[in-house]
Amino acid sequence: MTGTGKALLMIGATSDIGRATAIVYAEAGWAIHLAGRARAAVQREADDIAARTGAAVTVHELDILETARFEAFLGAVSPLPDTVVCVVGELGEQSRAEQELEYAAMVMRTNFEGPALLLGLMAERFAARGSGTIVGTSSVAGDRGRASNYVYGAAKAGLTAFLSGLRNRLSRSGVRVLTVKPGFVRTRMTDGMKLPPLLTAEPQEVAQKIFATAEGGSRSDVVYVRGVWRPLMTIIRSIPEFIFKRLRL
Repeated sequence: MTGTGKALLMIGATSDIGRATAIVYAEAGWAIHLAGRARAAVQREADDIAARTGAAVTVHELDILETARFEAFLGAVSPLPDTVVCVVGELGEQSRAEQELEYAAMVMRTNFEGPALLLGLMAERFAARGSGTIVGTSSVAGDRGRASNYVYGAAKAGLTAFLSGLRNRLSRSGVRVLTVKPGFVRTRMTDGMKLPPLLTAEPQEVAQKIFATAEGGSRSDVVYVRGVWRPLMTIIRSIPEFIFKRLRL
């Protein structure tokens, strides 16, 4: 395989979407930095991706909740990648988050605080270089708070706003910031859930959308993996609050 000379940093490498995205980039000739919480699991993914694609793959241990270690982690990722994709997320259980403060804090920090702080640090490095692409995966759940998952949704709303502000600040710096909203995805995180086929993507579909948008010349800033989500969420956001309170969404 002919390499491109480019490198991807994949945050959340052992997730279904993370693995699929790393493979897409590796098949395109990119070198891959895989980062995840369990080093042994990340190493297994690295070995498999290298064997499948012939790409150069390195392994890095990262716990998205250990924010004090972010600087050291980024210092170990060398050379500085061209693109970073963060797919870290924790759906959690809404009913449990309503009752357990520490659990709710974990869901919020996993989906917002950790990813936002890490991507913010990477943004500074990209800005100093004058180039780079940041891809953050948020969620349609952050488009409007709903009773069924508002703790998760609130965290994703925070990440969406953070990425929007980062994009605005860096718009003239040579750094691109992309927000991806996958919608329902058939992964281990949604295993056992009854998902509507029209609104449900596969991990490979999300991966292809990320690569095509981030690296294929698209000028989009906010991407719904399945286009049907954009008008659907526009409708949901436009429902007056006095009506929305009566709905069970």
